[in-house]
Amino acid sequence: MRFTTPRRLVALLGLMATTACTQMPQEETPGIHPQRLSFAMEEVDALKSRGARVWCVPFARNLSGVEIRGNARTWWPQAQEAYPVSKAPEVGAVMAFSATNSMPLGHVAVVSAKQGDRRLLIDHANWHRNEVSLGMAVIDVSEANDWSRVRVETNPGAFGSVYPVEGFILPGA
Repeated sequence: MRFTTPRRLVALLGLMATTACTQMPQEETPGIHPQRLSFAMEEVDALKSRGARVWCVPFARNLSGVEIRGNARTWWPQAQEAYPVSKAPEVGAVMAFSATNSMPLGHVAVVSAKQGDRRLLIDHANWHRNEVSLGMAVIDVSEANDWSRVRVETNPGAFGSVYPVEGFILPGA
């Protein structure tokens, strides 16, 4: 049996329709926007190429789009009037760590994924001096399960000290 062009077209369309019906729909999952991540990493590379330090604040600002300036310890109070804030993590939100004796300037990181009620992943800079850490695990160790106290995966599989957290700054005012 010889296929003519119209028959080929009908057969091809039938095959495509059958294939389309058997494919699972793609779920859209929230995450860090790839262009933001690319921009943030380009900025890090530019800083390093000039011999400059990589800090958590500009990295978090570039990655999240939260336009707050100043040391990390000032982000939570500044955000109160400028951005939606929450005590619960959301992907894309800035996690604002409180200032402590060991971290007097505070720290900020961006939530890149949630892995259940008490575990998430963050992307941040300068946790390890002058480095960017992507997909670093954080666990909620607060008694009230409210993300007010966390432990950060300082090395693969090893969670460090307990750190207080002010809350989460959501992008988009």
